[in-house]
Amino acid sequence: MAAASVLGGMAALGLTDNFVPFISERGSLWQFHFIRSLMGFVILGAVVALGYGSFRMNRPWAVLARSFFPASAMLIYFGCLSVLPIGVVVAGLFTAPLFVVLISILFQGKPVGVFRWAAVIAGFAGAVMVIQPDPAALDPVAFLPIVAGLFYAVGAVATRAWCEGESTLSLTAGFFGLLGVFGLIGIFVVNADAPAGHAGFVLRSWGPLDGAMLFWFAVQAVGSLIGIALIFRGYQLGEASHVAVFEYSLLVFASFWAWVLWDQTVSPLGLWGMVLIAIAGTVIALRSTAAERAA
Repeated sequence: MAAASVLGGMAALGLTDNFVPFISERGSLWQFHFIRSLMGFVILGAVVALGYGSFRMNRPWAVLARSFFPASAMLIYFGCLSVLPIGVVVAGLFTAPLFVVLISILFQGKPVGVFRWAAVIAGFAGAVMVIQPDPAALDPVAFLPIVAGLFYAVGAVATRAWCEGESTLSLTAGFFGLLGVFGLIGIFVVNADAPAGHAGFVLRSWGPLDGAMLFWFAVQAVGSLIGIALIFRGYQLGEASHVAVFEYSLLVFASFWAWVLWDQTVSPLGLWGMVLIAIAGTVIALRSTAAERAA
């Protein structure tokens, strides 16, 4: 049941994330996050009104500080979806477990064995295989998904270190709330001459808010909440290290729908890079739990 929940959540996210080009062609990244967060809070408010949880936070500042990192990761993630293939963006985000290991070594003083060190090296090699940087025409944008992975990793560490005992609803509300604030700030701050099409997604402050755009915003809000809820449910039903392995199915779902909807394909080298990233994350998840049990 835990595996089925996570697979269902990743299938939902893999599909809905492929709808971002319908938004990025005319809309704004900042408008997208602001309106999607408003829609998300309407849905979460209905859940609370039905008696299925509470927004109450034990340590509001800890939840806010933790929310900053995954919200920043998603800001970068969705911005990259407008200019990079979704397989590349998802693979960059899934370098997060590699950064979790490095953070645990550098800032928490935790011992790490040879298997997890090898996994970190293999995972970063896989990321390079997916990105395939050209030294003659190096594009820094291609590395931004890895920066998103770093922010996501800090958020994962902060969840356990700062937010133990906080409810799933309060953490979800903090995440969507801060993304909405980021979007609102961007709406007023961004004032560049945005090019037409997908390239202007990040540079626009606002786009048309017609029926089609509201529909895709709603699809994103509902799809992301369903995906996140299923993933959280999976972690409640199963052991975290085993459940985490199934998150890598997002690489498959996202790439599959990118091929069906947008005719995006991943090179053989990029596919092998995705496999390396998934293997590395699996090794890290399983070995980390074994180390905790031994301790």
